[in-house]
Amino acid sequence: MVVNSPQRSLSDDEVDRMFRALADATRRDIVRRTLTEEATVSQLATAYEMSFAAVQKHVAVLEGAGLVTKHPKGRERLVRGNPDALRRIQQLLDAYEQIWRGRIARLDALLNEE
Repeated sequence: MVVNSPQRSLSDDEVDRMFRALADATRRDIVRRTLTEEATVSQLATAYEMSFAAVQKHVAVLEGAGLVTKHPKGRERLVRGNPDALRRIQQLLDAYEQIWRGRIARLDALLNEE
């Protein structure tokens, strides 16, 4: 399945990577934090009871899924949440919701037939 959007479509592999990345609570929190404010991996690591390396791996998974980006600022690399990726996920979920609502409407119409 390929999901079409005005910007571009998502392949099954992209959708799988995004949902796998978001399946972890720490990664969801990292996305949430970096959508409101950029942060270094070191800054992010202070918020979790895990090693810097573990947080770095979480960020790498998110980056591989396109949910965050890293960009240099001086000697540091800042992590920034990618709202466009979340918009594409929302479009996918909206499409599934429309399928579900269509089925409910058809069932409702069938039950209301005389």
